[in-house]
Amino acid sequence: MTYTAHIDTFARDNLPPQDQWADLIFDLPELQYPDKLNCAVELLDKAIDNGWGDRVAILGNGIQWTYSELLEKVNQAANVLTEDLGLVSGNRVLLRGANHPMLAVTWFAVIKAGMIAVTTMPLLRAKELGEIIDKAQVQVVLCDSRFADEMQKTESDYLKQTLYYFTDAADGFESHMATKSTDFAAVDTALDDTCLIAFTSGTTGIPKATMHFHRDVMAICDTFPKSVVKIQADDICIGSPPLGFTFGLGGILLFPMRVGGTSILIEKYSPESYLQTIADFKATISWTAPFFYRKMADIAANYDLSSLRKTISAGEALPAATRKIWKEATGIEMIDGIGATELLHIFISHTEDEAKPNATGKPVPGYQAKVIDENGNEAPVGTVGRLAAKGPTGCRYLADDRQTVYVQDGWNITGDSYLVDEEGYFVYQARSDDMIITTGYNVAGPEVEGALLKHDSIAECAVVGAPDEERGTILKAYIVLREGFKGSDELVKELQDFVKNDIAPYKYPRAIEFISALPRTQTGKVQRYVLRQQAWQETK
Repeated sequence: MTYTAHIDTFARDNLPPQDQWADLIFDLPELQYPDKLNCAVELLDKAIDNGWGDRVAILGNGIQWTYSELLEKVNQAANVLTEDLGLVSGNRVLLRGANHPMLAVTWFAVIKAGMIAVTTMPLLRAKELGEIIDKAQVQVVLCDSRFADEMQKTESDYLKQTLYYFTDAADGFESHMATKSTDFAAVDTALDDTCLIAFTSGTTGIPKATMHFHRDVMAICDTFPKSVVKIQADDICIGSPPLGFTFGLGGILLFPMRVGGTSILIEKYSPESYLQTIADFKATISWTAPFFYRKMADIAANYDLSSLRKTISAGEALPAATRKIWKEATGIEMIDGIGATELLHIFISHTEDEAKPNATGKPVPGYQAKVIDENGNEAPVGTVGRLAAKGPTGCRYLADDRQTVYVQDGWNITGDSYLVDEEGYFVYQARSDDMIITTGYNVAGPEVEGALLKHDSIAECAVVGAPDEERGTILKAYIVLREGFKGSDELVKELQDFVKNDIAPYKYPRAIEFISALPRTQTGKVQRYVLRQQAWQETK
C-alpha cells in the first residue's frame, strides 16, 4: 500500500482491514498501472497529449465542449476547490445534480485535486443526504441550484460549506470559476488512494458506502468496454442512468473519454426523448436498464436509429422477452451484463455474437466468477447457488461490519442467485433474497416475470412471495399493463394459464394485482422489498 498523497487520511483510516478485502487480480497487461496515478489526468489531461484536444468530449443541454474546453473548466473548478474553499487532498466533496456537463466538470475537478468525490442521486431527500454526509464526513457540497431545497434542509456537523452552480449569485460556483486560471497542477495521487465513495442504490433500503481507488476507475475503463463493448474513438455514448450510479458514470462518461469518444449528458429522458436524442446526436452506444428498452421497443420504428450500433443493458436482469422485442424493433442484439457498486462496474457479460437468451454471459476478461453452495464449495453445473466474483476491483465498505458478509474467502459474494449451464454461461435466477419458497419448491421470481412478460398485455411486472394461510407463501405478481388493456378476472386467469404453459405449472402466480407503476430506485431497479412489505400488510 502506498498512500502517499492524501493529507486528510479519513479514507485510509476507514478502509476495512486488508485481510477482509477480496483477492485482486491484475493479470492483464492493460491493468499494469504506475504507482503514481490520477485517473482524472489519465482520462482528461492525457486526451490532450494524445492529440484529442479538438474532439468533442461532451454534448447536451445546449452545450458542446471539446476536450480542451472541458480541461480548462475542470482546472478552473479545481482551483476554486483548493484556493477559495481551502480543501486538501483526501477531503470528501459531495456532488449533487442531474446529468449535465457541469456535473462532469465537478467530478473531474474533485479527483484531479486529489480529493474524493461522493456521488449522489439528484432526488435524495434531506434525511438521506444527511446520512451520506455523516457517513463520509463530507466537508463541502457542490450542488445544482435547482436541487437546493432539500440541500438547505440537510443538517450535519461535518458540512462546512455548500456552493451552488447554475446561479447568478456573486458567490455561485461559476462566478468563482470565472476568476481562476485555466491551468492546474494535478495532485500526484497514488494508484491506491481513494478517489470515489459510491453509495449502493438501496434496493434493501440500507445503502452502504463503497470506496474505490484511482486504479479501480482505470480498471473498469480497460476491461468491459474494451474487451466486450469494443468502444471506439468515434463512438458517441448515451444513457439514462444518473452519474451517481456507477453504471452510468462508467458507460456515459468515463468509457468514451478513455478512447477519445463523446459523452451525451441530458438531464432527464422519456422513451420518446431518448430515441429522439439518439437520432439528433447520432449516438452509437446506448446504456440503460431493461425496462427502458422494453418501453422504447414499441415506438422505436418512429425514429432514425441508423447510427446506433451497440445497446448495453444492466441494472437488472434482462428478460428474454425484452431482448427479443428490442432486436425485432431495431435489429440490434442486446449486450447484457451484471455489475455491482462494490465492484464498480460490469464483471459478467457477453458480446453480441455470444448472446444467449436468459443468460447473463461469462466473466469479463480480467475477472473470475463461480457459483457456490451454502458451504462455499463450487456448485455443480445447473445447480442454483450464490454468485461469487473477483478481479481487478472489489468490495471495500467504508467502516461497515457488512464487509465480512460481502467478502468471503477472497471472493465478492454479490447477493445474486445464479447457475452455470453446460456451456459455461452464468444464468441469473434472482437476488438471493428474492428466491421464493412455496409449497416446498424454490422459485425464482424473475423466471416467472420473464414468462409473464411474453404476454402482449404486460408492460412490466414483479413477482414476490405473499403470505397464504393454506400454503404459507404463494407467488404474487404485480403487473403494469400496456395501453389498451384493462385488468379483469378474465385476464388474471388468462395470464395464469399462460405462465403454466410456458414454465413448470407450480410456478404460476396464484395472486395477481394490477398497478399503475412499480416502485423503483432512482437507478431504475425494482424495489421488490417494497412490494413484499405491501403483500404482507395486505393480509393483516
